[in-house]
Amino acid sequence: MSPSTSTTPPLVELIARAGERGLAAAALACLDRCLPLLVPEATDQLRPLWLGVARQGADWPDRVAEARAAVEAAGAAPADAEEAALVRRMLDAAPGAWAREPLREWADTCSLAALELHHRLCAAPSPGLAEVLDRCRTGGPEGVGPLVEGELRRQVRVLEVLGDGGAGGLRRALDLSAEGRRVLGAVLSRRARTA
Repeated sequence: MSPSTSTTPPLVELIARAGERGLAAAALACLDRCLPLLVPEATDQLRPLWLGVARQGADWPDRVAEARAAVEAAGAAPADAEEAALVRRMLDAAPGAWAREPLREWADTCSLAALELHHRLCAAPSPGLAEVLDRCRTGGPEGVGPLVEGELRRQVRVLEVLGDGGAGGLRRALDLSAEGRRVLGAVLSRRARTA
């Protein structure tokens, strides 16, 4: 189902409605999918944050610090500094407080950065990039390309499964994140072969 259908609210509405757990998972899933652009051999550096989400924010400041330290210890960023900087901004924006407003700001930051990164991977950034991404988040994926459309679909789905309140929501969010990371990995491999 397309994120722009009448039965699915736009991404910005889903973010506005989400609770703390949904917002944190949405932001973290975006970061998780894009982490290979900052840490090429990304593995489980973000596990502390996933654990914090699973435990409804228990020891959240410590989880944020652990994840940042794990990313720093994992090694060098890839050559494209702009892409790495966008991922680092997502990680740096993780709030120290488990509270709705800072988590909403983090979810917004990560949503936009992830969409921009996927746009960069399939097209050169255009002067109207901000308008393109805004339209994507408020309306639908028309005209943004398959990579951005796939990322938008995953962002919407994570918020939906966490909003349902079911026990399997976080597991499904992790699966969606892994799926997106595989897609991004394939794109990066193709780019490396043609460079």
